[in-house]
Amino acid sequence: MTTWPLPPGSTIGILGGGQLGRMLALAAARLGFDVAILEPERDSPAARVAAHSVVAAYDDPKGLAKLARLSDVITCEFENVPAAAVERLRELGAEVAPGARALAVAQDRLAEKTFLNENGVPTVAFAAADSAESAEAAVAQIGAPALMKTRREGYDGKGQRWVEHAAGAAEVFRALGGVPVIVEAQANFVRELSVIAARGRDGALRIYPLAENHHAAGVLRRSLAPARAAPAILDQAERIAAQILTGLDYVGVIGVELFEVEGGILLVNEIAPRVHNTGHWTQDGCEVDQFEQHIRAVAGWPLGPTDAIRAVEMLNLLGEEALEWPRYAAEPESRVHLYGKRQIKPGRKMGHVNRLRGL
Repeated sequence: MTTWPLPPGSTIGILGGGQLGRMLALAAARLGFDVAILEPERDSPAARVAAHSVVAAYDDPKGLAKLARLSDVITCEFENVPAAAVERLRELGAEVAPGARALAVAQDRLAEKTFLNENGVPTVAFAAADSAESAEAAVAQIGAPALMKTRREGYDGKGQRWVEHAAGAAEVFRALGGVPVIVEAQANFVRELSVIAARGRDGALRIYPLAENHHAAGVLRRSLAPARAAPAILDQAERIAAQILTGLDYVGVIGVELFEVEGGILLVNEIAPRVHNTGHWTQDGCEVDQFEQHIRAVAGWPLGPTDAIRAVEMLNLLGEEALEWPRYAAEPESRVHLYGKRQIKPGRKMGHVNRLRGL
């Protein structure tokens, strides 16, 4: 039986060895924890800064058993961990946070939207489809143009396409692989916002200031935080975050992507049960950043303050943009965060820069 809070010297297990796992591992080390990474690829960014590395598929029984033996609590750096892996860890007696329900909801876009609406959180209108014929009916019901997304997988704009006319829905359905989809109404938003929030094992909540986000080709390029927003917008964001965290009985940090539509109304686009790209600004802009906050939460520590101490412009470095690090490093107001990925690929997230501004 795990006793909370975990003392320094305990081991935090992380499923996933990418940049989020790396930054979680660095935050855990600052608090005196060791980290064990399970990741299929050797020499992963997170494994190189961790005390232990398990190279195995996420559903490999031997790998999961080793991670369970090493770890006092296990968390995830991404939401598409196989549900069977989490169930196996629980069977082995491992403590996993956030829990299986949060992962199940986030892994299925239909389950996600349904959960949100059932918990009083507003979204765009949506409908499900699992055939070319039902896809056409769904678009006719929602109205074109509509956004068709695969229910599972897909991130950074992948696994989704616009349907301009109901008659074209069947073709788009087949282009997405003929798998179950969700059809969403177009969101005529003023801007895209996000809120990073945390919930501790004792139910305590901490909510960070809003970030305003700018995307290109479905990939986040820039975040500005704290976003300028009326008190009514801030109140909505805090209420939405609290409803989601409480509804999931959540432990850890969560990212909530929002649309601000005309009239100052917020709609939830999607949730991510993990630390989030739009929260990277907190590393240099807040008293306690999202990575340390997540470690605090899963380890049963008191949550830290989320107040902004600086305004930040966060820039994602994609592909060869990371080669410009000397220029950013020479800027007094910039803080460079590189992920240690060995190979540069077009569009790959290689790092980010936080440019500090006065509040």
